[in-house]
Amino acid sequence: MRAVVQRVSRAQFAVTGELVGQFGPGLMVLLAVGHDDTEADPTYLAEKIAGLRVFEDAQGKMNLSVQDVGGSVLAVSQFTLYGDVRRGKRPSFDAAATPGKAGQLYEFFVEQIRATGLVCETGRFQEMMQVELVNEGPVTILLDSGKTF
Repeated sequence: MRAVVQRVSRAQFAVTGELVGQFGPGLMVLLAVGHDDTEADPTYLAEKIAGLRVFEDAQGKMNLSVQDVGGSVLAVSQFTLYGDVRRGKRPSFDAAATPGKAGQLYEFFVEQIRATGLVCETGRFQEMMQVELVNEGPVTILLDSGKTF
């Protein structure tokens, strides 16, 4: 499972032009499920993201988590994080999970984030969305449950 985590001052998302969610400050999480992922993967990432110390403390050091600052999380499913372009210019998504499995583990990830006490907004799985955000910092962290990076 892969995630791109961005510290945001605010974010919102729409489906077919209709605003369906907004929040801020907090973390925007773009999440992709791989074909070999199990429930251990979203459990690991949810715990890691909830405790990720990317917010500044009183001394200006990144030392606080989204929980510490009372922020929220927006989780958006994005299978394109498994796009492989090493052999050309058109991405291959062979490593991405099937939509059924991806939807199940995406929802499980959201449940795990909410179990930490965080508010978690969600995108709409398999829908074309328009996502707007203000990346604060900018701070962007790449996570992989297989710890490949």
